Amino acid sequence: MTSLQTANPSPPPIDGIFRALSDPTRRRVVERLNRSPASVSELAQPFDMALPSFIEHLRVLEGCGLVHSQKTGRVRTYQLAPEPLKLAENWLAEQRTRWERRLDQFDAYVMTLKEKDA
Repeated sequence: MTSLQTANPSPPPIDGIFRALSDPTRRRVVERLNRSPASVSELAQPFDMALPSFIEHLRVLEGCGLVHSQKTGRVRTYQLAPEPLKLAENWLAEQRTRWERRLDQFDAYVMTLKEKDA
């Protein structure tokens, strides 16, 4: 086994965040929780799916840290956890910066070619 290989590498947290956000139902839940915390029944109401299926979406979101839940009596309330969203935002900003730099370099290169032809 080389130094680049590991027995069972665990995926970085960013993978779970993007995996969770890849589903439109989960994105809508995150958008809803952006306004305020809500109970499971409030969150499930707009979706046409069985409650166990919807709860699995909540488990995915909670598993990657995008939401936290608290149970009071028989009511479980979810709220958004902004830290993982910041991690995803930072990753996307890094990618944007890299591509903007590459496009700027390409643009400069094309301009030098045009100047040589003129």
